[in-house]
Amino acid sequence: MTAVSNPLDETDCEAARALRIIESMPGFAWSADVAGQFTYVSPNTLAFLGNARDDLNTSGGEDEFGWRRFVHPDDYDRVAARWRHCLETGDHYDTEHRLRRADGVYRWFRNSGRPSRDGEGRITQWYGTTIDIEDQKQAEAALRDRERELSQLVDMVPSHLWRLTPEGRPIFFNRRMVEFLGMDVTDIDRPGMSRLEALVDTVVHPDDARAMKDALGRSLATGAHFAMRYRLRRADGVYHWMSSRAEPLRDHAGRIVQWYGLCHDIDDQMRAEEGLRDSERMLRQLVETLPALIYCAAPDGKPIYRSQQLREFLGFGLDEKDEAGRPRLASTLDAVIHPDDLAAVQERYGHSLATGEPYALKHRLRRFDGVYRWVETRAASMRNAEGAIVQWTGVCLDIDGEVRARQELQLAQQRLARASQAAGLAELSASIAHEVNQPLAAIVANSHACHRWLSAEPANIERAKLTAERIIRDANSAADVVSRIRALFRQSTEARTVTPFGGVIAETRELLADEVAQRRIRMDIDVAADLPPVMVDRVQIQQVLINLIRNGMEAMDGLATERVLRLRVRRADDTVRTEISDRGPGVDLPEKMFEAFFTTKEHGMGMGLAICRSIVESHDGRLWAERNDPCGATFIFTLPVRAGAAA
Repeated sequence: MTAVSNPLDETDCEAARALRIIESMPGFAWSADVAGQFTYVSPNTLAFLGNARDDLNTSGGEDEFGWRRFVHPDDYDRVAARWRHCLETGDHYDTEHRLRRADGVYRWFRNSGRPSRDGEGRITQWYGTTIDIEDQKQAEAALRDRERELSQLVDMVPSHLWRLTPEGRPIFFNRRMVEFLGMDVTDIDRPGMSRLEALVDTVVHPDDARAMKDALGRSLATGAHFAMRYRLRRADGVYHWMSSRAEPLRDHAGRIVQWYGLCHDIDDQMRAEEGLRDSERMLRQLVETLPALIYCAAPDGKPIYRSQQLREFLGFGLDEKDEAGRPRLASTLDAVIHPDDLAAVQERYGHSLATGEPYALKHRLRRFDGVYRWVETRAASMRNAEGAIVQWTGVCLDIDGEVRARQELQLAQQRLARASQAAGLAELSASIAHEVNQPLAAIVANSHACHRWLSAEPANIERAKLTAERIIRDANSAADVVSRIRALFRQSTEARTVTPFGGVIAETRELLADEVAQRRIRMDIDVAADLPPVMVDRVQIQQVLINLIRNGMEAMDGLATERVLRLRVRRADDTVRTEISDRGPGVDLPEKMFEAFFTTKEHGMGMGLAICRSIVESHDGRLWAERNDPCGATFIFTLPVRAGAAA
């Protein structure tokens, strides 16, 4: 064993100062001879190793230099080979390895040594330092772990990540992008082309390539972020839509260091959006081609959409009738609804907006040329998952031809009814005259004969008595004629059935619904729920109701105020009492108006009320009229509740 000695004389001041400097260094200092044996080690080295100075160069067997026990087994062969090479060649000695501390823990060190030569260039000594780099190694290991985790994260991100140089040269694709494209960054190089141009020409759809080059070029030139949708070719040749974004990374001076980009596959989204656009386009075409006028409104009724046909019908767009400080709905209704129908539309539409109930009404709508046409408008609400109204959707159907045809039909029916009534009355009058004339003529003739027999001298009493008997016979014949005439209005009770009176009212209302709407009458019907059924001829009682209701509506023709016809049905003792009240001029002769052939109408025949009273009385009821205060009239009729009907 070669002893380690101190080559410096500690009595020499300069040498002592140099020794103190060396031994105060944070690393380990050492020197070795040309054979590689240590001639000096700093005290802190010995303290770290936990060995005496004389034990460092102990060698023998496989331990060529005597420090196998200090160097980590995994590092010894490499370190020994390097030290051997440097001793033979004189190269600088640099290596990193682990040394065992006195407590058995290994720490990483960087070992550096340089040879000292004499005047002839021969190596005379080796000097070196051993620096503890354990913390650095741990930091590097941690950094490698973080890089590995980051690399795994980049490869696991369900998107395509890429990186460009400041000039735009692609330098990195993540694993997903490599798998998608079927190539890595270096696989796209082409002679005479930049890598970016080659990449765009190779994988970007031809229809999108020019736009992408321009957009990316502007970003590279200005440093602005890049964002674009384009189609990227997959490894199998199929193009997929991508949403791509890129941002620059800058240094502390603001210079771009590199670009980071991301491509997200949105092919399914784009196809869904395209399908949605196709569906919307089809629905819009359907709405625009339907033979109807379609509109949409906000929850408060504000118009937000009108179909092309509705815009053409009205002659103006959605906001052309807007007035400052006034809701669009109000200004629109004033512009397009007939003045006589406006109040009903506002009331019905306001009720629907307040309650959410469907809206339906027939009214007149102003066309672009100023002509009003009858339409049937219907609207329903659209609701969200919570049930709140989000929109109203409505349709207007042009029914002007239908309404006018119905009006003409009603007029024709009325004229036919009047003609039939006139013809029937004429025929009835002729029949009555023929039937009554014969017994009356006989009565007159027999009266003259009786007068002659009584005036004779002497008076012929027997002949006079016989003639008087004939007068009585003929008078009874005339009475029979009158009875047969009354029988026309008193049909047999065999046609009467037990009938719920509320059903008769409902049927009558349906029969008169169109006429009520045409006359712009509001019917206020109040039928008690506890009405007992009655024994009536259903058709005859409907005729009575229709006649009385029509009389009430006709009485309000030309009325400037609101036209309201009230129908009230209640039980009164053992009768069902029906009241029909209007707001017309009233009645002056409440009893005489029920006489046959008495009328106050210009073209009336005076038979309607007489027939109505005859029908009611044939049912053992009563019919009369009363004046209203301050105006109008009320027609009242009662029908008895029979024991069998009530049961």
